[in-house]
Amino acid sequence: MADFSGKRALVLGVANKRSIAWAIAQQLAAGGARLAFTYQGERIEETVRELAGSVSGELVTECDVRSDDDIARVFAEAGETFGGELDILVHSVAFAAAEDLEGRFTDTPRERFWLALDISAYSLVACARAAEPLMEKAGGGSIVTMTYLGGERAVPHYNVMGVAKATLDSSVKYLAWDLGRKNIRVNAISAGPVRTLAARSIAGFTTMEDIVEERAPLRRHVSADDVGAAAAYLLSDAARNVTATTLYVDSGYHAMGM
Repeated sequence: MADFSGKRALVLGVANKRSIAWAIAQQLAAGGARLAFTYQGERIEETVRELAGSVSGELVTECDVRSDDDIARVFAEAGETFGGELDILVHSVAFAAAEDLEGRFTDTPRERFWLALDISAYSLVACARAAEPLMEKAGGGSIVTMTYLGGERAVPHYNVMGVAKATLDSSVKYLAWDLGRKNIRVNAISAGPVRTLAARSIAGFTTMEDIVEERAPLRRHVSADDVGAAAAYLLSDAARNVTATTLYVDSGYHAMGM
């Protein structure tokens, strides 16, 4: 179990108990971290508040990552909660319209293309920028985001989300370069298919699971808890010299040619 005693963490992306962000939050809480959470929309507010309460979360606030003003408010609230400092940022936020996760990528309309990239990729840039002064004051920090192999290879039905993940992957590297001189690390985790709320909207998701189980070297699925454990490593001091890196938690599937 990683030691997060005294660390202050802001977690974006918890929707329910199956969320990868929640699995990460549980690892942080078990290690002694102080936690703050955001939620998107009234529909999930009660669920997020209940989960946050179970780990003594100190702040639960709404955040629309498409709004720079909203992001500024959230990080100001986190700074006020944590004495002007922040050690950890978990970014587990992505969205694409359901109709764009089926059919042809070619048919993605312009406005929904930019919507997917705004929420799924640019939000990391905006949040990292807002976290920077809080982490600098803390003497450094660690940021982890969630990506997927569909940003590197064409995965049928992943479509515009794959393009968004490719943008996210590149953003991780450039953010790591910019923020490294302030001892702020930026990494990504590329997980195999995990049954989350977001995964349900991907056409053929169960087929993706079957293929991974058949062809991955370990021939088994991964769980949100597996991803949470990997994130705990990247967010901990044990990974103090790990940045600009993508850690694959997919039973080795990413290494296979076919």
